[in-house]
Amino acid sequence: MAVHFKQVAIVGVGLIGGSLGMILRRKALADHVVGIGRRIENLKIAVELGAIDRYVADPKEGVRGADLVILATPVDTYERHLKEWAHCLAPGAIVSDVGSVKGTLVERSEAAMPVSVHFVGAHPIAGKEKTGVAAGSDQLFKGARCILTPTGRTNQQALERIKQLWEETGSVLLTMDPHVHDQIFGAVSHLPHVAAFALMNALADLRDHQIPSLDLAGHSGGGLRDTTRIAASSSEMWRDIFLWNRDNLVSFIDKYERALEDLKRLIKAGDAAGIEKALERARGEREKLNAASSASA
Repeated sequence: MAVHFKQVAIVGVGLIGGSLGMILRRKALADHVVGIGRRIENLKIAVELGAIDRYVADPKEGVRGADLVILATPVDTYERHLKEWAHCLAPGAIVSDVGSVKGTLVERSEAAMPVSVHFVGAHPIAGKEKTGVAAGSDQLFKGARCILTPTGRTNQQALERIKQLWEETGSVLLTMDPHVHDQIFGAVSHLPHVAAFALMNALADLRDHQIPSLDLAGHSGGGLRDTTRIAASSSEMWRDIFLWNRDNLVSFIDKYERALEDLKRLIKAGDAAGIEKALERARGEREKLNAASSASA
């Protein structure tokens, strides 16, 4: 029998929260889905698209009576939200999230739970550059990975219910320690976003201060668009991710800077053999990535 909730409250009805709401309602996994957010126009669209049944502006009103609350806001808001309304939750309620950072955030969220209210960390890896519920889809999570990050404090029944929920979305589930999660995704997700944002800023500086005739849109081809696609992502969301995973990320940026410096040194020295060796190593790693992606498709 599929998992079922009486009332689900989604705090932040954007791309991820809205898509999850669409699935909950389409598959009748909840009797009632309430949206909570700041932008009323977005919440009205969420109702029109079938992502939620209704919306409220007051989080305390929205979570009261919910047996599941999904935090789908920027991760830096979690503590503020939980302090505001966690005490309104009934015993047995579950709070989960969709954030890209876990680690300390999971520990603090667990500590904010009232007695008999359970927190289960989750990270569906199914984002887009476009944000907002209008970009959502009940197919967004199909075939995508979802990372669950239980700790020694996690209630096993709550964990099982969240696992069943994400299975219903079509996600492929993995489980890992919250701090290991932040190391891994700091490397394969957060660092590439740093690189994309920094590259766009460097190109803008070149245009503004060194090459006035440079037209980034008119002169670039697919290479620039492919390399910097993720720089179109939400600055608010990624600001918080960078800050909450700062220790890992600063260390990884150091590694990236060394790789850039190594390549810069080879180019400056005119070391053709060294350049080719470095590029071949990178190409080989990229081909492994392509092969793994094809095998899992």
